[in-house]
Amino acid sequence: AYAHWSVAKLGVRRQAIWHAPLVLLPLLLLPISVPAGWAPPTDGKPAVWLLGLLAVALGLPFFVLSSSAPLLQRWFASTGHPSGKDPYFLYAASNTGSMLALLSYPFLMEPALPLNLQTRVWAAGYGALALGTLACAWVAVRGRGNQPATESPGETVAAVSGVGTPGGETVAGSGAAPVSTAEPEALGVSAARRLRWVALAFVPSVFMIAVTTHLSTDIAAIPLLWVLPLAIYLLTFILVFSSGKSFPLVGATRLLAVVLILSVLVLLKDDDSLPRWVVLAAPLLGLFMVSLKCHARLANDRPPPSHLTEFYLWMSVGGVLGGAFAALLAPVAFNNLLEYPLAIVLACFLMPRLSEKAADPKRERLILGAIPTVFMLATVGLILGIQNWLPFAGRMVALTVVLGFCTLLVTRPLRFGLGVASVIIGATIATGQAAVLYADRTFFGVQQVIVDGGRFHRLMHGTTLHGIQNREPDQRLEPLSYYHRESPVGQVMAELAVAGAPRIGAVGLGTGSLACYARPDQEWTFFEIDPAMERIARDPELFTFLSDCPGEHEVVLGDARLSLQEVPDSQYGVLVVDAFNSDSIPVHLITREAMQLYLDKLAPGGVITIHISNRYLDLRPVLGNLAEELGLWAIHGSHPVSAEQKFAGKSHSDWVVLSRNLADLGALADDPRWTALDGEPGARVWTDDFSDIFSVFRWRTG
Repeated sequence: AYAHWSVAKLGVRRQAIWHAPLVLLPLLLLPISVPAGWAPPTDGKPAVWLLGLLAVALGLPFFVLSSSAPLLQRWFASTGHPSGKDPYFLYAASNTGSMLALLSYPFLMEPALPLNLQTRVWAAGYGALALGTLACAWVAVRGRGNQPATESPGETVAAVSGVGTPGGETVAGSGAAPVSTAEPEALGVSAARRLRWVALAFVPSVFMIAVTTHLSTDIAAIPLLWVLPLAIYLLTFILVFSSGKSFPLVGATRLLAVVLILSVLVLLKDDDSLPRWVVLAAPLLGLFMVSLKCHARLANDRPPPSHLTEFYLWMSVGGVLGGAFAALLAPVAFNNLLEYPLAIVLACFLMPRLSEKAADPKRERLILGAIPTVFMLATVGLILGIQNWLPFAGRMVALTVVLGFCTLLVTRPLRFGLGVASVIIGATIATGQAAVLYADRTFFGVQQVIVDGGRFHRLMHGTTLHGIQNREPDQRLEPLSYYHRESPVGQVMAELAVAGAPRIGAVGLGTGSLACYARPDQEWTFFEIDPAMERIARDPELFTFLSDCPGEHEVVLGDARLSLQEVPDSQYGVLVVDAFNSDSIPVHLITREAMQLYLDKLAPGGVITIHISNRYLDLRPVLGNLAEELGLWAIHGSHPVSAEQKFAGKSHSDWVVLSRNLADLGALADDPRWTALDGEPGARVWTDDFSDIFSVFRWRTG
């Protein structure tokens, strides 16, 4: 908005003079740092707080950088350079830089440099960029700053820059070159065209965030998996804006329809019949095709340079509305990941119309009214009918048949979108939600309590299990999943906690399974960041560990490190840290500073027990290095489970126990089920200033 309005009010030359000191202003605030005194709220809704923190810590340099991208292009267009007639190729360059930064940070920057040095390197880079921007401003001021390249009323965009029509489409089936109907300069940009720009930017933005959440929550909790969707999103901008020519669209439209159908099919599956690579690839391919199609239509509809900043303004409005919907509104409005199927349906509606035949309005209304009913009933009927004689693959066969009929509607986007939406709704009705006893969604993700076999309640966070309870009356107080009595933490509790620790601290609540180990005279404190977890653990219709187990159980809401700082020293005989069985591991809970905090709160003779079960990360070297750095004793325990134990609700788990002295470990020190945990020679200790996820990544998982 600043880039657009400042150029419109001041003109290029005066705007460049105005912008120059603004570019230098962030240098006074560098290097970047988090202001002191900012603590996240404990109500589990930190989104607004987080945006405020980012605005204060990063706002000014972010503002200057984001506004400089369109301004540099607008300045360049005013210089009289031949390429200035179509400066949009510079947008491909800026997105190339973004993608290179995205991919290089976790692979190169983070493993090589501590955080304080990263901020200084970034500050130096910003200084170099500021000098380059000032040089560009000088050229813009000395160039044709008051004589921007414009078009006469009769001149078309195609003649100037070779771009396409406002709709960005070629005549269906003709193979002809795009024909421009660019608006005369004096008339400006129409409201309909602005709305089209917003919509074409909105859908890929929603789709990218929805796919990221869907993959990392429902498919595979792989660390840094979010890098792939964002890289694909940026790549499509690079592809469509790299050339001054119109990007071809018609040939890709039917392929887009097929990819969207495949995405729906994978989304609606209810078993593991499809290979994992298909389940991962389908949403990413769908994101690529949807983003490519929408961004290509934007690129083909780019206006003359005199409207460049307005074009980017409305693109940004669409992008930020999509981001706000998927990241801020959806977690509040939905208790599941509904934004992903919504994004697929919106993408169907935005597909170009392939049929040039005019439809009779009355007949079209009848067809549009019939489509939801027909496809919904057909979906429900086929799924229920085919599953009776083909129980294992019946659902997939039924969905394949009905989605195949959806492809017949592809020439008309409204019909196609209604058909796909009806299939999704019909499949949901046919499946039902009988197994889901409870569902909630917060800033931290989607939690579901699932009834399994009529007697087990399972707490799921996406694909990650957070606890199980057997609801049979005589089994309710028996800890299961990672916490059963034969597990490493069960051994710790039997050997150390029962031995006499009056106070037990636990970082992470889950279902409250650990409370089963409490004695009547013990005080247990659970530190939990997500208030939804406490609601679930205290609801007797879901789990009864906290209500039925002996002892006192206090739950402290908020970030554990901040909460623990308020606890008096030497309080806990056992401190359990249980927050590492998903993709987004809280790194700040296993740094040198965090470990020192735990030691401060640990009573003499106490132990720290850390749960490190993870499908994709091996955290043993991290804790071994910390133990060696701080002079601690460390042992590792792992308990695989048999098929019979798994059926009974028990899970494999890995735990590490740390103590100040060998004697504090008791009999565990000589137990063959536990092994000494050593540091990794030459490896750097993780601190609040340094961590390296890739160094502990399991490149092969069982």
